[in-house]
Amino acid sequence: MELIEVYIQEVTRRLPEKMRDDIALELRSTIEDMLPDNYAEVHVKQALEKLGNPASLAAQYRDRPMHLIGPKFYDAYIAILKLTLTIVSIVVLSLFLLQKIAALSSVESWSLLTISSVIGEAIWIVLEAAIQNFFWVTIVFIILERTISPNVHVPLTLAGTPWKPDDLKGIPNVPLKKAITKSEIGFGFFWLIIWAAVYFKAINLIGVYTSTEGQKGLDFLMPVFQHDVLLSYWPIVSLLLLLELFLLAYKAKIRQWTFKLATSNAIIHLIGIMAFIFIASNPNVLNPEFVTFFSQLLDNSQDNLSSSLNWIYGIIVLAVIVTSLLDSYTGFRKAKMK
Repeated sequence: MELIEVYIQEVTRRLPEKMRDDIALELRSTIEDMLPDNYAEVHVKQALEKLGNPASLAAQYRDRPMHLIGPKFYDAYIAILKLTLTIVSIVVLSLFLLQKIAALSSVESWSLLTISSVIGEAIWIVLEAAIQNFFWVTIVFIILERTISPNVHVPLTLAGTPWKPDDLKGIPNVPLKKAITKSEIGFGFFWLIIWAAVYFKAINLIGVYTSTEGQKGLDFLMPVFQHDVLLSYWPIVSLLLLLELFLLAYKAKIRQWTFKLATSNAIIHLIGIMAFIFIASNPNVLNPEFVTFFSQLLDNSQDNLSSSLNWIYGIIVLAVIVTSLLDSYTGFRKAKMK
């Protein structure tokens, strides 16, 4: 009998005071109905085991969830969390990079320490924004879980209503193999910003780095390219960046590979290859100081220098062509899938 009273106490102490007496009477009556005549302790234990954990039973009486986010909002919570994490990360990272590029535009040279510091700061800012986003989205859904439709225990859609077959009408029938994910679009946008920053700041980024004995890190010795000559192609590069940006926007709109998208992707790749070969074939793009430095590494042999530069040029062009062809082929292959 003592076990019964303790069990009732464990249940009712988790309830509002005004409910305790009524629930205690109801619970005591329920337990007694479950027990046989002349019951023993083992019968009491069996009855209490059927009723379950006092905390769970108290939660049922209060009709409150024992979880932060249950099945009612879990799917919507994950969807909103992924969407906001992607948007927040891209916006924060883009603003940070643009701010850094503008702030460091007056710096004559960027050392590797500066670059690694910027990368580390970018990672920390994105991580901090992701944690903040996770915290606030979770808080909002915890409040929704306890205030919106407390008597509904089935999963709800993003509209806050129980799922019904008519909800399928607004969803495009896209095979997963040809679908374009939001992370793919986000990564493409991020990669575009990186390439734009590298091109316009090549004089501070792409070059020869040296270190002296006892020195931590590397110093930027000289750029590989002549900045003025390289930047003279900015209309072509800007056009390519703009085309890539439109392609990403188009991907975000249709969210699946089609032959029209694959063709546009292939055309932009073709323009990119032609532009790259056109720019790279200009010998004046290379910094004369770098050429002299490179020549000295090859024992001042003009033949060796010319041969090595041709090899490097050929390998880079081949790599650009192969990766572009592979990406174009992948686009058409996915567009063909059913």
